[in-house]
Amino acid sequence: MLRGPRAEIDLSALSHNLGHLKSLSGGLPAIAVVKADAYGHGATQISKKLVGEGVSRLGVAFLSEALLLRESGIRAEIIVFFDVEEPALFFEQKLTPVINSIKEARAFSRESVKRNKEIEIHVKVDTGMGRMGMNGGNPEKEILEIAALPGLKVRWLMSHFSDVSPGDPGYARLQLDKMNALRTALAQKGVKTLCHMSSSASTLLVPESHMDSLRVGLLLYGCIPFPDPEENRPSKKWDFRPVMKVKTNIRAIKKFKKGEAISYERSFITGRDSLIAVLPVGYADGYHRMMSNKAHVVINGKRAPQVGRICMDLTMIDVSDIEGVSEGDEVVLLGDGLGHLELASWAGTNPYEIMTSLGKGARRSYLV
Repeated sequence: MLRGPRAEIDLSALSHNLGHLKSLSGGLPAIAVVKADAYGHGATQISKKLVGEGVSRLGVAFLSEALLLRESGIRAEIIVFFDVEEPALFFEQKLTPVINSIKEARAFSRESVKRNKEIEIHVKVDTGMGRMGMNGGNPEKEILEIAALPGLKVRWLMSHFSDVSPGDPGYARLQLDKMNALRTALAQKGVKTLCHMSSSASTLLVPESHMDSLRVGLLLYGCIPFPDPEENRPSKKWDFRPVMKVKTNIRAIKKFKKGEAISYERSFITGRDSLIAVLPVGYADGYHRMMSNKAHVVINGKRAPQVGRICMDLTMIDVSDIEGVSEGDEVVLLGDGLGHLELASWAGTNPYEIMTSLGKGARRSYLV
């Protein structure tokens, strides 16, 4: 039996989610975020499907990710969020840089002049994330200076939300106000730009953040980034479908008497005579150790609890209450009612990490 998880990637669900986003935004174009190997779903296959569905702009974190997409034959616009160390490659591969400083802008201007070729850029402003982007000083003055550099076309402004809470999106609105004020001030000085700032959470909770293009990742992959505040589970207000299902198979089934210890540190002691299944999946595969003695899986349509410490390569499941269970039976780790948010709550993390870690460690297959 092959070890590790298998991920089924449902491309029809991806298409559905893209269509749902279009309906929510009144048909706005999307910048589809496919960084981190499309959140563990496989950047090449996901990008090809999205481009085939009419998406014209893709977003990646680093130049290496963009080059892999170009090598796979993807010709759509690719925006590189964080990596601008080699301006020449942006011209050669027809990539779009995100500029965070005048220094970066000058490097691209010099390359543009040398090639006698204009390049369109996105300029990032830090409105409250405290990470990348122009902040402090006078961003209006700096962007005007960038716009005056030869060979550069400041086509887009962008920013990034720090906190979009279902209970209180006030900080997000403050960030949005800063962005709109800057955009207006620049337009009055003759620099008119388009803007993108949305996240998956703000797309749902702060419609004003849609601006000129949605920039979304998590929603494309079928995960609402917050639970319903009243029900503490994924909200039914929106119709997003999970794109990834992760499965494995039972490696062995063992019988234990009441009072016996399971796995490292004896963190689980059987409270009855028990049937324990061993799965060939562990934290080396992205199945987080922090979920130990909290997680559940689905076997034969029924939930079964995970017991004992999750190991590097193996995980134990109590299947005492699953009738007819056998070695080799399929086990669902994510899907069939086990959502990203639930796994994230067990692991003490967020659904982004669940997607990227489980997807990265899995053997993928694609359903059209």
